[in-house]
Amino acid sequence: MDAILNQYQELIGSAVARKTTLCIRGGGSKEFYGNSLSGEIFDTNAYCGVVDYDPGELVITARCGTPLSEIETTLRANDQMLAFEPPYFAPNATLGGCIAAGLSGPRRASTGAIRDYLLGVRMLNGLGEDLYFGGRVMKNVAGYDVTRFLAGSLGTLGVILQASLKVLPLPQYEMTLNFEIDAASAIAKLNRWVGLGIPISASCHVDKHLTVRLSGSESRLAALRQTLGGERVAQDVSFWKAIRDHTHDFFQTDQPLWRLSIKSSAPPLKISDKQLVEWNGSMRWCQGGLEPSTARRVAETHGGHATLFRSNDNKHSVFHPLPLLMLNLHKRLKQTFDPHLIFNPGRMYPEF
Repeated sequence: MDAILNQYQELIGSAVARKTTLCIRGGGSKEFYGNSLSGEIFDTNAYCGVVDYDPGELVITARCGTPLSEIETTLRANDQMLAFEPPYFAPNATLGGCIAAGLSGPRRASTGAIRDYLLGVRMLNGLGEDLYFGGRVMKNVAGYDVTRFLAGSLGTLGVILQASLKVLPLPQYEMTLNFEIDAASAIAKLNRWVGLGIPISASCHVDKHLTVRLSGSESRLAALRQTLGGERVAQDVSFWKAIRDHTHDFFQTDQPLWRLSIKSSAPPLKISDKQLVEWNGSMRWCQGGLEPSTARRVAETHGGHATLFRSNDNKHSVFHPLPLLMLNLHKRLKQTFDPHLIFNPGRMYPEF
């Protein structure tokens, strides 16, 4: 692996000398996400493999090019999981891309986001320096939490080489229930159930159907089914994979796809006829050619932000505009980690 690292460092040095840019890519499963990419391809697939895994300590360490499928197969052999249920979007998704995109799946509302499980990271910055941040345990440390900065940075700060992640045991038992119900009633139910401590580990409302996954002991879930009602979903694993990886019918469209992260109690949004509600009401997927100003104004009204998650045109910026103070902080981080601006320039914001 040292030879591969040397090649990576030489590629970075060459890019700096030639004043060219680099487009960091692993499996390419999330290339659609973010603003347009440009530059020479920096392929990270060769730097792969699980470095260390201690089921007793609930920690796994792997290199950036390691397929997510390999990591999850390793964990499942020990009845463990990546608790944030990362989206794949394609079979060749890698750990590096998973961290760089910072996306979490259906379990996000109950267990937390990817940055909550990221313990330590090894990376190459824009000078080709091999840097380490964090470690392999959850503890308080002095200084800035650089490890979490990298989650969702889309390769704009450097090349993620390796990461240590906290993992969790698989649930003892899971059950998925379906209810025929309108969006407003579904959102109200979800918020009430969460307040009552119902162990909801995933939720989805689309086309007048609310689907809820419960996780816990078999006896408790059996009792909850009697209380909540609903129809048992037989193919529940494939259903939640379809929601996670956007292979569900709702996502099979050429229309732009907006992702609004807002207060879970917000009423149904009157900006699109085709919507899917996730994360107990706090995630709203909307189809259609919405004006960015409209989508973002509505998101802000309900305490959140809007992302143009997928679109066939490049006319509009993907991410919600940052407040000036936050934008300046992002610029300073970019300048610190990538002073020559060679990594994925403009992928998050045109300014860097």
